[in-house]
Amino acid sequence: MSGPRDQEELPGYDFHAENERERKRLMAEHKEGMSIGAQRVRESFNPSENNLVDKIKRYTADLIDLCEDLKNSAPEPVVKEQARLACLAQTAYEEAAMWAVKAATTNK
Repeated sequence: MSGPRDQEELPGYDFHAENERERKRLMAEHKEGMSIGAQRVRESFNPSENNLVDKIKRYTADLIDLCEDLKNSAPEPVVKEQARLACLAQTAYEEAAMWAVKAATTNK
């Protein structure tokens, strides 16, 4: 089903875009649940439709998800330190992705 109901389910998304395939992809991602990495890098947001931006965001999302797995699999005695280190890495990946996207889209 498309139309107003979709807009209610995903507030903030512009479904008046000409690209129907992109709209369907966004809806599918939302319904399936995006990974924490995909959410943090806003993987589906690429208004320039730059392939390099898609790659940067995909790879960064994967790295963030790996760190999330580290946080969730730490043995009890080191759980706090491992979680802290994984969180620092996730933040660094997020920042690196922002700079890489800026580099990929500068002067375009």
